[in-house]
Amino acid sequence: MLCYAEPRAMKMLRFRSPSVSSLAQEVQCTVRLLDDSEIACSIQRDTKGQFLLDHVCNHYSLLEKDYFGIRYVDPEKQRHWLDPSKPVVKQMKCQQPYTMCFRVKFYPQEPIKIKEELTRYLLYLQLKRDVYHGRLLCPFTDAAYLGACIVQAELGDYDPEEHPADYISDFKLFPKQSLKLDSKIMEIHQNELRGQCPALAELSLLQRAHTLDTYGVDPHPCKDFTGSTAFLGFTARGFVVFQGNKRIHLLKWADVSKFKFEGKTFYVIGVQREKKLVLTFHTSTPASCKHLWKCAVENQAFYKCAKSSQIKTVSSSSIIFKGSRFRYSGRVAKEVIEASSKIQRDPPLSVITQPTVHSAGLSALKDSVHLSPLKPSVTSEEVEVRENHVQERREDEAVNRMKADEERREIHVDHEDEACAALTISDTEYSPCASVVPTPVEESQGGLNLLFQSPARLLKELHADPEMQLELQAERERELAREAFRQSLCSPSSGRQQMQACLLSAARLVVMATGLLVILLPLLLSGSKMNFLPYISMVSFLDE
Repeated sequence: MLCYAEPRAMKMLRFRSPSVSSLAQEVQCTVRLLDDSEIACSIQRDTKGQFLLDHVCNHYSLLEKDYFGIRYVDPEKQRHWLDPSKPVVKQMKCQQPYTMCFRVKFYPQEPIKIKEELTRYLLYLQLKRDVYHGRLLCPFTDAAYLGACIVQAELGDYDPEEHPADYISDFKLFPKQSLKLDSKIMEIHQNELRGQCPALAELSLLQRAHTLDTYGVDPHPCKDFTGSTAFLGFTARGFVVFQGNKRIHLLKWADVSKFKFEGKTFYVIGVQREKKLVLTFHTSTPASCKHLWKCAVENQAFYKCAKSSQIKTVSSSSIIFKGSRFRYSGRVAKEVIEASSKIQRDPPLSVITQPTVHSAGLSALKDSVHLSPLKPSVTSEEVEVRENHVQERREDEAVNRMKADEERREIHVDHEDEACAALTISDTEYSPCASVVPTPVEESQGGLNLLFQSPARLLKELHADPEMQLELQAERERELAREAFRQSLCSPSSGRQQMQACLLSAARLVVMATGLLVILLPLLLSGSKMNFLPYISMVSFLDE
């Protein structure tokens, strides 16, 4: 039974069973949404994570929900993704009421392939948070364009009579916002993006953001083998490492063989230029290392596998009966895109036409997340007339820009594959600041070390690490021994070989006993005064 109550600005979801005794087992929890609004809910102790995630998606009328997840923080400030297959209560280690956050877990590789505008809008909200909290790091020109897209989506076209000279100052877009950046944002907003409706401005942001190297990166702070601070992340393309203001390494999913961890040490095993590569990193706690490993396993399964049936349970260690075991239980990216193409319902959000049943709640959601109280001075009728005149032309321009961005990205990727030099992604350091659900980054030792080695030398030293090579060699020998033992058990000739060995041992024993008897028998029959029986008895006792 599902009951709704609406106290003020918070919606209450209550999941109850008819049993009176089960009411005493209810657990209170709050889910914070992407616009910082909240859903308070009461669940039973055996309610699984998937049930809670489904009801949050139902709040949005969201169908493309595989990109999203629910995240929480334990008392040690360690982040976790709620496991859909396990009860919520067994995963939470803090006291009630539980507080969780609804966030984008897997970023679509190509946002243009998202079927519904509602899903694109939620991704837009996530990217806006990433920009503000410093997770989506980008060069100056890209930062100005992203900021202008946000302003265009929030305010609409620039109006000199309505908007003062410093209207950008009311927007908090970036962790550090300079006057030069504000000036460039206003220039793009007033000229390049003029006439774009909110949905088109949001799509323009998605198309530019997904070409950036930090798109979809949820940074995990750690130390490399030299002791320098680095941030690890996982994208649709593969495993990435950032240090300072540079991306020093990219290992594509096709080249990633395995992830493993032991204590606070995280290993990435793959292939680089037809040679086996081992990257070693050290986290602050074993819990953060395990969380990093789980994120790696889930992202690899989501982006690399063609079907969910190919996903296997993985272990954190190759030793039998040791280590953690984990399996990603959702659909993969290719299946999600295929399922999205089959959606046939009307769009839940309509910008120009009258709102549908589904769009009422989302329209209110859009109104609640404006970053500034400023409103366009034109009326809704004038906006509609203007959009009718320019929408077709602007959409054509947007499509052309998307194609140009794709071509630029392909050229950039080809050049990147040919060269191994470190890629500079911004003029500032990559140091994500704290958010509502913070990334535990401790910088008590003076911040990031910008003096790092070249990628070629880094990979060479990592590959030549003697301790890791010894461990890998021992691991290979154990695997070969186990494989040989399994083959011997499965071989049809193994039984015959064992029988032959037993018969041969018995024959040798009979021959030795016969020889001993031949030696002792003449002496016993000759009537010698030497008594051999005590010696024979002693030999028998020793044999026993």
